[in-house]
Amino acid sequence: MDTKILKRFVWPVAALIAVLLIGTIGYRLIAGPQYSLFDTFYMTVITISTIGFGEVIEVALIPGGRIFTIFIAIAGIGVLFYIITNLTALLVEGEITKSFRRRKMERKVKDYKDHYIICGSGDLGSHISDELTATKRLHVMVDISKDTADKFLDTAKGRAFIEGDATDNDTLLKAGIGQARGLFAALGDDNQNLVVTLTAKQLNPELRVVSRCNELNNSDKMKKAGADAVISPWLIGGLRMASEMVRPTVVSFLDIMLRDREQNLRVEEVHISPAFSGQSISSLKLKRYPKILLLAVRTGEEWTYNPPEDHVMKPESTLVFIGSPKDRQELAKELNRAV
Repeated sequence: MDTKILKRFVWPVAALIAVLLIGTIGYRLIAGPQYSLFDTFYMTVITISTIGFGEVIEVALIPGGRIFTIFIAIAGIGVLFYIITNLTALLVEGEITKSFRRRKMERKVKDYKDHYIICGSGDLGSHISDELTATKRLHVMVDISKDTADKFLDTAKGRAFIEGDATDNDTLLKAGIGQARGLFAALGDDNQNLVVTLTAKQLNPELRVVSRCNELNNSDKMKKAGADAVISPWLIGGLRMASEMVRPTVVSFLDIMLRDREQNLRVEEVHISPAFSGQSISSLKLKRYPKILLLAVRTGEEWTYNPPEDHVMKPESTLVFIGSPKDRQELAKELNRAV
């Protein structure tokens, strides 16, 4: 069960146990050894639960018996009423259901491999999630906001969400950082993104980290912390506005390509497997994938644009092409099968 729910009941339950112990021992001391501990415990229970069964112990005949019973009744009934009230509120608010759903999602994420982690569920994180969903890439979103977590549970549509502080090791471990392929540090504060980047790289040095950076002078700090790429939303926004002005047709083409859900085309990349090293582009038989348009081949820092069919690939080569997520998955599967 959720830790917050447990904390909500820990003190009332402790108080109820204390009342039961005080009542059991108190009745034993007042009534004498002729009554067993079970008798005195039973007397305490029927007193605080107001069941109304006949008294096991004749408190009217015992000095102080009625006063002690009044104390136990008020204390016990008060604690029971508080517990029942909170339990009813939880059932009405759906807290227990949401707690079980969160735990179920955490168990689901434990099986994730080669997925992506998005730290921050704001506008930027939501857009990242939308793109990963559109391109059929497994991912999990992490955010500390409980309200956001509850809202996400209602509208997730198969997506995964972990509630917690992304700067905390335990939260990232719950998100499966050890088996993840990449992480987006998309929080609104540069300092938090810096800590997330540093923590992520410590937990998984092979992880690729892309970090948001609001202040450009923090970019070098992000890279020193381990970020593989640093993105400034304001810089990207400025470049986009300039492109809208000077090359509107190109921007329109890219927008239509991103919005077209039927074609769902993207500029994608696939790494060359060792099995195809030394072979030409023609050996890939890309014509089997009618929606793939090969744009370039990157080998180290060298780019070959519109490569010819006889272009020889190397182990570190990467194909860059326009294609659908399905074509990307099939091509990547084919390359991996050839390893």
